Amino acid sequence: MEFPKDFTAREKALLGERFEELYTYATAQPARGVTVNTLRCTPDWFAAHTDFAAEPSKFCRTAFTTAADFRPGRHPWHHAGLLYAQEPSASAPAALLDVRPGMWVADLCAAPGGKTSQLAAALQGQGLLLANEFVAARAEILRQNLERMGVTNAVITNEDTANLAKALPGQFDRVLVDAPCSGEGMFRKEAVAAAQHSDALVAHCAELGAEILENAAALLAPGGVLVYSTCTFAPAEDEAQIAAFLAKHPEFTLCDLSGCGFGRPGEGNRAPDHPDFHAEYTRRIWPADGGEGHFMAKLQKAADAEAPSSPKAKPPKALKAPAEWLDFAKTYFPALASRPLAGAGEWLLLPAPGSEGLNTAKLRVVRGGVLAGSVLKKRFQPAHALFMAYGADCTNREELTLADPRTAAWLRGEEIDAATAQNGWCAVLVDGFPLGGGKVSGGRIKNHYPKGLRNLQ
Repeated sequence: MEFPKDFTAREKALLGERFEELYTYATAQPARGVTVNTLRCTPDWFAAHTDFAAEPSKFCRTAFTTAADFRPGRHPWHHAGLLYAQEPSASAPAALLDVRPGMWVADLCAAPGGKTSQLAAALQGQGLLLANEFVAARAEILRQNLERMGVTNAVITNEDTANLAKALPGQFDRVLVDAPCSGEGMFRKEAVAAAQHSDALVAHCAELGAEILENAAALLAPGGVLVYSTCTFAPAEDEAQIAAFLAKHPEFTLCDLSGCGFGRPGEGNRAPDHPDFHAEYTRRIWPADGGEGHFMAKLQKAADAEAPSSPKAKPPKALKAPAEWLDFAKTYFPALASRPLAGAGEWLLLPAPGSEGLNTAKLRVVRGGVLAGSVLKKRFQPAHALFMAYGADCTNREELTLADPRTAAWLRGEEIDAATAQNGWCAVLVDGFPLGGGKVSGGRIKNHYPKGLRNLQ
């Protein structure tokens, strides 16, 4: 493809004869792929049962490449939160963060949610995930995707990262900064990225990335790990950004990514003001490496770094569980009946476990757990999110398969025949994975799948 002239001039000056090699795409078309949600299944199970072509990716053990014409958003497993449509190399940054169950993890630039869902899967429902997005409309998309993936331990915020750093200093074991960037790695995928490219945009993104990186450092606990990533090649946003940060923060050490199994080392001539910076410890994915373009750096905060004092969280107000909820939960989700509840306007919320320790009183919280439902006319009306999070545990289930014509009908919003579910509320599942809920009467299931999510094609 034809790159912007200013970009080409800069890269040829930096790379010399290697320009043609590194900027020759390994695939004729942008790579397509999916990342498997291990809250639902293992990569091995997915590989053994999928009905479409999918090959394991080198960038992450849960990522797979798919055919160029495959549209995962139309597949029932997408609706069931089994997979996330994601260019394979984009799965790498979250995998490098080494998240383990029980940790507190923050994703500061989380929308639309691909990397966030990877972090949630790594937590396996244990610990706490703070998923932040500055743009309100994108925060809503993030919420929808995390609900679809069945994430139960996330607090979703719509905040400036400076406000997060002020409210929650030193509270997170892991922090991901997938920084807003000039998008040079997206030239082939998104024509607008090439059309809007300029030196001014690179400078603006570098400044914004530096600000977010500073706030990420403040959020990170002593001994914690931070991964910074971009989908650009610009030195000011990549090597030079990390080198300047390390010069300012001696309490951080740059981790060596040479053993990660993909990409190539970062390049020292992209951070000329910092000759002692180990650029080779960072990682680049060039077009020649099978991705569109990414940069990653992994940083660890010293265990003896100063631990800032955190503002105390105000204990949440206790909410008495309505009788209608208790009757519903004891019938269909017995394990949830004893869970604490919180109010979310007219809705009831199952708070993310541990979120009571977060000082969120002055933060814009989009969702702080799983929406359970609401009481209407003295009856409990369950939310779609409840079935997506806990549908596999529902005592009344309608079991579908990919081959069952009722599956497509359900996703179109149609009523379907009940074969396994009894009268009352039921979870509808495909291959054991939730597709929402409905109400059974007279052998038919009334469809409560949200209209905005239906697959009408």
